[in-house]
Amino acid sequence: MPPTPPSRPQSPVPPQPVTPDAPEAIARPLLTQSWLELTFVHWAVDPGDVAGLLPPGTVPDTFGGVTYVGLVAFRMHRVGWLRLPGVPYLGTFPETNVRLYSVDGHGRRGVVFRSLDASRLLPVAVGRLGFRMPYAWSRMAVRADGDTVTYTSSRRLPGPRGAGSRIAVRVGERIEEPTGLEHFLTARWGMHGTFFGRSTYLPNAHPRWALHRAELLECEEDLVAAAGLAAPVGEPVSVLYSPGVPARFGRPARPAGIPTP
Repeated sequence: MPPTPPSRPQSPVPPQPVTPDAPEAIARPLLTQSWLELTFVHWAVDPGDVAGLLPPGTVPDTFGGVTYVGLVAFRMHRVGWLRLPGVPYLGTFPETNVRLYSVDGHGRRGVVFRSLDASRLLPVAVGRLGFRMPYAWSRMAVRADGDTVTYTSSRRLPGPRGAGSRIAVRVGERIEEPTGLEHFLTARWGMHGTFFGRSTYLPNAHPRWALHRAELLECEEDLVAAAGLAAPVGEPVSVLYSPGVPARFGRPARPAGIPTP
């Protein structure tokens, strides 16, 4: 992949370092939840191909001159508000996300969700109507059989109806020292999005990931294309698994704008 062209908008300050641990604790969370049985599948893409899909005030975050599109499948567990206990049924469901990597004018690295498929209708409705996030209601399942984990999804509403994925991985040994790229793809301490018409940065914190090697046994999907991106070509550059972490989200902040040349 070619490096980012010099004429492309850049963050006015250097991106913050990639750190395996959250830079700040969140003592008073806005949201709490756990992410369990996660599989991360990533493909490299040219930053210029995705720059127009990011919220205002952000540009693609890059590693070695390229950026990445991620397909992340997992089980959401006990979503809760503030310091209230997480909801056991409505707050627990399979989810699969298509995400990009971003950095804002403060140098804060984050992710941008292009789609979030979930199997519970109420959280999908709250996410779409209350926060204007690209949630979709889907039929989904996560099944573990020994060291093999399989994730399936098929979209109901909104369209494209039937868009979905089937991902199966064989979980391998734990990674004692993740590479720089593996940290870059997983140690993301916030999300960039547009909420109520404003670009917003929502910080998060969680314990350090326990990452495992994973062998991709099956990957049939059209969620990436349904999210407005080019369908991935070739094998993914990274496939990782984690048993999961509890996470906290803090209060939103508006990112600093990035000037255009």
